[in-house]
Amino acid sequence: MHTTQLRQADLNLLIVFAVMAEERNVSRAATRLGLTQPAMSRALQRARDMFRDDLLVRTRGTFQPTPLGQRLLRELEVILPRLDQLLSGTGFDPAREELTFKISATDYGSSMVCEPLCQKFLPEDSKITLNFVPRSDAEFDQLEHGQLDLVLRVDDGKAPSNLSSEFLFDEEFVCVMAQELPYSRRLTLKQYLSERHIGMSGAQSLPERSLALAGVKRNCAMMVPYFTAAISAVAGTNFVATVPRRIAESEAHRPGVKILRAPTEFVPFQYMMFWHPRMNTDAAHTWLRSAMKTVGQTIGTK
Repeated sequence: MHTTQLRQADLNLLIVFAVMAEERNVSRAATRLGLTQPAMSRALQRARDMFRDDLLVRTRGTFQPTPLGQRLLRELEVILPRLDQLLSGTGFDPAREELTFKISATDYGSSMVCEPLCQKFLPEDSKITLNFVPRSDAEFDQLEHGQLDLVLRVDDGKAPSNLSSEFLFDEEFVCVMAQELPYSRRLTLKQYLSERHIGMSGAQSLPERSLALAGVKRNCAMMVPYFTAAISAVAGTNFVATVPRRIAESEAHRPGVKILRAPTEFVPFQYMMFWHPRMNTDAAHTWLRSAMKTVGQTIGTK
């Protein structure tokens, strides 16, 4: 971390400039800071000397920022409130702070959490942006290097032991198929294996792992990256899509399809959130995890 310029600077002058830029009047700015007008004028001059720029120029009885002054003010509007929070130990306020969180999730995870997050935690006055990105094999490395804030995924035992995690909700697999197929309620493993399937490519291969534990393998005629794509493809066919129950029920309005319980070999699984422990005490990240946990509890009751 390079701090040569910071060591030589009087950072109090940043507050002087910020207040002066807001008030555009020496007398009012001095009153806010508890200074005399001459002291305020001297401090403003020192700020100009520090940046080698006029920063604020008097025009028609007021002050207008120079281009550098405008850029500096925009930066200080973000930096100073955050520094003040760090020093005071106060919590994170999503209505005041402008911040983007980057979250890795499957299409299933996104479809489950995005709606309640928007309804409960992102009001109109919120300055928070939640940037959901597709899962990848590098997501845990991205957590390590600060390129992701949170990973939402199934607890499949692949997460590094140094990461922090928390349970969100339980889920189970069901089978979605055409109404014409001669099955009801639950498929046996023999019935399941007798059909052709639409499987999940990429990271969403939990059904394959469940079948491997049973020592069998299904016949997949098509591989797609999204559960919703698998569900939409089965109507009028002999194919079976094995998908999480909640996403199947959300798509139950589709004509010509039905939902059956999966073979007992498909055990329920847990959906989790993972993050790097360096974020454990960060106020903003704590707010994010709390919001996600509340959403998980809501989903878990459905």
